[in-house]
Amino acid sequence: MHNVNLLSRLTEQEMKTMPQTQAPLPSVEQVKQIICLVKSIIFPDYFNKRQGNETIRSYYIGVHMEELLKLLTKQIAHGLQFGENRDSVTSKQQVFEEAGRLALQVIDSLPEIKRLLYTDAQAMFDNDPAAPNYGEVIFCYPVMNAMTHYRFAHRLHELHIPVIPRIITELAHSKTGIDIHPGAQIGEYFAIDHGTGVVIGETCIIGSHVTLYQGVTLGSKNFKHDADGNILNIPRHPIIEDYVTVYSNASILGRITIGHHSVIGGNIWVTHNVAPNSQIQQTKAVEMNFEAGLGI
Repeated sequence: MHNVNLLSRLTEQEMKTMPQTQAPLPSVEQVKQIICLVKSIIFPDYFNKRQGNETIRSYYIGVHMEELLKLLTKQIAHGLQFGENRDSVTSKQQVFEEAGRLALQVIDSLPEIKRLLYTDAQAMFDNDPAAPNYGEVIFCYPVMNAMTHYRFAHRLHELHIPVIPRIITELAHSKTGIDIHPGAQIGEYFAIDHGTGVVIGETCIIGSHVTLYQGVTLGSKNFKHDADGNILNIPRHPIIEDYVTVYSNASILGRITIGHHSVIGGNIWVTHNVAPNSQIQQTKAVEMNFEAGLGI
């Protein structure tokens, strides 16, 4: 009972972190349902019962779209209220009206999101000789799971919807090990082979036909602060131009540009601009012979 009393008291630190509204917080479980519905709409042959008849397929997609709109409106509303004081009846009505408008804009973006995701599937299939068919890429590869989350979350981020985009990308991060901030800008035909440990920061700009391998970090080198010592949210991550390949465990840091058609080798720390058509490799290992344990 003593511990219950101690844990029930609001500490000063806890007061700083508490939501400023009494409105319901976003539901992670319902956000998961939203992503499941998105997958069933965009990849109906893989994440829904297969329908050979286009009329029946259209019916099921329509049903899922209606459910998606309902769930999305509710969670966007909770996201808009997150961290803000919108507790009056009037403001609640306004929030749900705004959420409904935003949800419709997201729904209208689904055809373009689908187009982009199929370019990602094509890129992954073209880059991996171990892929026997497109279906295995869509159904099994972690990049498709991560990119479905990211491309949907990015659209919400573009519409300035708070917190929900980050929940969506963190769900993919926890499942695949691929950490893509929803604010990053990624072009079409994007591939991540294997994927574990990939990090793509908020202000990254990535062109088309870019391929990353596992462990790649597109991060910031340092942070700038204002006069009060607060971190400034300014562009601080790399720009990767078209047709760039970055091999495993390379770290590309800061607001630098990797020129088009360049190849960045593995295990490299890059903090300077790279000209187009470049190849950046680590220093070659020096081979030496030792006997009887000498030199170890």
